[in-house]
Amino acid sequence: MLMAQVTDIHLGFDPDNPAEFNRKRLDQALKTICDMIPQPDVLLATGDLVDRGDQDSYRRLENAFSVVPFPVYMCLGNHDLRAPFQRQFPDVPTADGFVQYEVDDGALRLIFLDTLEEGRHGGAFCEVRAQWLADRLTEKQDKPTVLILHHPPVESGIAWMNTHPDEPWVDRLADTISGHDQVVGMITGHLHRNISTSFAGTSLSICASTAPQVAFDLEPIDPENPDGRNMIVADPPAIALHWWNGKQIVSHFETAEEHVMLARYDKNLQPLVRALLAERPE
Repeated sequence: MLMAQVTDIHLGFDPDNPAEFNRKRLDQALKTICDMIPQPDVLLATGDLVDRGDQDSYRRLENAFSVVPFPVYMCLGNHDLRAPFQRQFPDVPTADGFVQYEVDDGALRLIFLDTLEEGRHGGAFCEVRAQWLADRLTEKQDKPTVLILHHPPVESGIAWMNTHPDEPWVDRLADTISGHDQVVGMITGHLHRNISTSFAGTSLSICASTAPQVAFDLEPIDPENPDGRNMIVADPPAIALHWWNGKQIVSHFETAEEHVMLARYDKNLQPLVRALLAERPE
């Protein structure tokens, strides 16, 4: 199973602009994904779908996703708002008022979590949401399961974007997952950077944004001393491909751009390909 991912789209950052920079970057990312061979089975859009939670931006998001020829599954981030999202996408399931649901029609069971607390930048995962997840994990303990959410429940080292490990929602999520070995991975966004780590005994993959990205900087930050450091950079739009090979998730990070090609598979490289494949077991 091959899962493509886009995240942190922030559509509507430049409202009322039909040539919005973030829309162009999203379209560029979607074209890269749709042109892939093999084609992904699903597209995961992991939150901060729009920038201001407004209805018009969700409408334009639906228009952008209309070119994707395979299912698109979404979860919400801190820039989203539930009510306008649900008005635009009424078919996306909810549970107890939260945008939480499962998709179980492939090699993996996908469980989408709602970590949005409206008005807060960081994540949230209350007892109601945790109980819903606990019930779902108890139901099918033999089916490999991936959790998809916006906020990574880990400390990244980027000081102004960090999740503090002592935040109550982090412990609650870890406790809910604990003992469920069928959870084979977690897929998130939010940090606008590609990061690989682990959480609660499973792999955690963080995809960079299609919108402009967070600059790499591990130096502590002083809220009382603006020091002129880089904060946001316009690197090419990012995408991720998560491949389930039947045993584990393998995540690839890519950019949506024209790459400078230094070699192609022709007769000159054919001996190398033959030699590499010949080394493998029958």
